[in-house]
Amino acid sequence: GKTQSPESLLDISARKVAEKWPFQRVEERFERIPEPVQRRIVYWSFPRSEREICMYSSFNTGAEDPAATPGGAAT
Repeated sequence: GKTQSPESLLDISARKVAEKWPFQRVEERFERIPEPVQRRIVYWSFPRSEREICMYSSFNTGAEDPAATPGGAAT
């Protein structure tokens, strides 16, 4: 069978940071973040499952008719 290599410490750390803090707060808090670390935090900041992607990509602008808003339910 196919063997898997363990996750890198960079990926584990970046995933934990992304789960806890928005990237904007990380940028504000730390003066200098190496580019590879930034890329991995941004990567892990986005949802992984199709369900989460759909949930976060739909939004309500406050209009009364949900079909009239982008991502709203179609009738």
